[in-house]
Amino acid sequence: MIRMLSCTTALTIVFTATGVLAEVTPEEVWEGWQALSTVAGQELSVGGTSRNGDTLEVSDLVITQTDELGGSFSASIDKMNFKDNGDGTVLVTMSDSYPLSLTFPAESDGPSSLKLTVSQPGLMVTAGGSAAETSYDFAAPTVSVKLDEVKDKDGKVNDTQADLVMTEMAASYLVSREGEATELDSKFTAKGVTLNVAGKGIEGSGEGTVTVSMTDLAGTTKGNFLAAEMMANMALALKSGFTTDSSFSFGAVAMNVDINEPEGPLKLAASATGGDLVLAIDKDRLNYGTALKAASFTVSGPDIPFPEVVVSFAETAFNLLMPVSKSDAPQDFALTTKLIDFTISEDVWGLFDPTVTLPRDPATLVVDLKGTGFWKQDIMDPAVQMEGVEPPGELTSLDLTQILVKAAGAEVGATGGLTFDNTDLITFDGVPAPTGTINVTIKGVNALIDNLIAIGILPDDQATGARMMLGLFARPGPGPDELTSVIEFKEGGLFANGQQLQ
Repeated sequence: MIRMLSCTTALTIVFTATGVLAEVTPEEVWEGWQALSTVAGQELSVGGTSRNGDTLEVSDLVITQTDELGGSFSASIDKMNFKDNGDGTVLVTMSDSYPLSLTFPAESDGPSSLKLTVSQPGLMVTAGGSAAETSYDFAAPTVSVKLDEVKDKDGKVNDTQADLVMTEMAASYLVSREGEATELDSKFTAKGVTLNVAGKGIEGSGEGTVTVSMTDLAGTTKGNFLAAEMMANMALALKSGFTTDSSFSFGAVAMNVDINEPEGPLKLAASATGGDLVLAIDKDRLNYGTALKAASFTVSGPDIPFPEVVVSFAETAFNLLMPVSKSDAPQDFALTTKLIDFTISEDVWGLFDPTVTLPRDPATLVVDLKGTGFWKQDIMDPAVQMEGVEPPGELTSLDLTQILVKAAGAEVGATGGLTFDNTDLITFDGVPAPTGTINVTIKGVNALIDNLIAIGILPDDQATGARMMLGLFARPGPGPDELTSVIEFKEGGLFANGQQLQ
C-alpha cells in the first residue's frame, strides 16, 4: 500500500504541476505539458488532438515510464481539455477517472503489480502567465484511488480491497522554466485523507482491516528541479543547481488495525494530535526532520501475555542538518532527537518489577548536538566508496547543547563543547585528539542502583563496580543523591574534576 500511495501521489503531482506549464493559448499549454513529461522520462502516446472552438481537445492519452530497476507505471486518460478563458488564462480539465497500473522489480519486496482507478471529479486547473513564469490554481472536491487488483510474486491475485480518499484539496503553484531546469514554488492543503484496506492473508489463513485517517494536511515546496537523467547522480545534480525545500504537516491522525488469525485476533489502535516533516537539500546541506505529538498506541494479540499494551508519549522528534558536498573548510551540522514523557502500561512494568519498587515517572530522552566538520569526498556520488580505511570526512568541533536521560527516578544531563585536532590520531587511539569541557549532572542514580538490586536485576558485585566508577568520575552535588562531574580534555589527557585519568 505504501508503494501504491507514493506512486499515486507522484502521478497526481505530474498531472497537476506539469500539466499546466503553459503560456496563454491552449496549444502552448499542451506543448509545454508534453515537453516536461518527456524531460521527466515519461513516454506519451496520443490518439488525437482537435480544436473545438476555444478548446483544444486531447484524446486517448497514454503515459508510461520505466525506472532503472525494472519497475514501471502506465496511465490512460480518455480526454484532456485545454480551454482558452479569453483573459490570458487556460482552464485544464480531464476525465473524471482513469486507470493506473504499476509493476515492481522482481527482486523487490511486496506485490508484483497493482491496478488502480484514480477518480477526481470536478478537478480544475487554471493556468496563467507566460512560458517563462506560469502561475496556476488547482482545486478538486475529492480525489480517490481505488485498488482494483493486486498480484503477488507468483502472479496470483490477492483478495485485497483498498481505497484512498482525499477531500477539499487546493493548491497554488508558480513555475519558471529555463532550459531543462524547472523552478517550483507551491502550496497545498486538504481537509482530510482516509485510507481503508481489507483482505485475506496468504493462502487465506486470516483476514483483517486497516483504516488510517488524517486531518488538516498542508505542504509547501520550493525548489529547482532538473531532468531525470541529471538526477541519477545526486552529486552532479546538486552541483548543477538542484535544490528542494519542502515541508508537510497534519493535524489529528488515527489508525486502527484489526486482524483475525488462527492463533487469535490482533488489534492495534493509534492516535496523535499532529505532526510534521521537513526535507531540504542543496549543494551545501541536507536538512531532514520529523515530529509527532501526543501519540498513543494500544495493541493486543495472542503473543501478548496480558490483555493489552499501551504506549504513549508527549512528543517525538528527529532533525538532522549536515553538509553533503566535498569541502576543504568546516561546515555546520546538527542532530536533535527527542522522546518526551514516554510511558508504558503497568502490565509491562510488572513483568520485572511486580512490587512497584521503581518509580513509574515518564521517561525522557533528549540528544541535541551541533558542530562543524567537512566531507573529503562527495558522499552523494554513487561511485564514492564510504567503507575505506581512511575516514570520508573530518570532525572539527562538537557542542553538546543538551543531553538528557530521565527514567525510573534517575536523571543524567550533560552540556559542553569540544574541538578536535585531526592531525593527532595517536593520543586517543585513532580518534582525533579533543580539547574542551563537558559538564555532567547525575541525580537519583544511587537510589536507582538500590532499587535494581532489590528487584534482582543488578547483582551486588556489579553495583559495587558501578559505584566505584561513579566515585572515580563524579563528586557530590548540591542536592541529595546528586553527583556532578567536569570532564576535561586538555594537554593531551583526560581529566575528571581535575584528576587526570589518561
